[in-house]
Amino acid sequence: MQLGYVIRYVPNVEASMAFYEAAFGLSRRFLHESGAYGEMETGATALGFASEENAPEFGFAISHQRPDGLPGPQEIAFVIADVADAYRRALAAGAVSLMPPTEKPWGQTVAYVRDSDGALVELCTPVSGG
Repeated sequence: MQLGYVIRYVPNVEASMAFYEAAFGLSRRFLHESGAYGEMETGATALGFASEENAPEFGFAISHQRPDGLPGPQEIAFVIADVADAYRRALAAGAVSLMPPTEKPWGQTVAYVRDSDGALVELCTPVSGG
């Protein structure tokens, strides 16, 4: 088994994708003509965005993440060599800082922001395997 997609349910798929392009430099794989689903290129696993309105069609309810509430109990982590630069870019695009780039005792540099929908995003250098 391999992880194929991480899908976030958001109020506006197009706006969320535009934010991820500006804040994190991701490329758009596609946006469905309905505007209800789109995917970003992130490497082996795609980051997808689906309209919150569609969740009931699949037979389940979801909680709605919003910028004025607490972040949900998950994060999206982007691994990048220059965390400080990625952090500045994210803030310039409208991300909200939760923790500026910080060197961790194990040697990893980590920063946290909230995206335009209020989700938690980690920017980090690779974890050395040791």
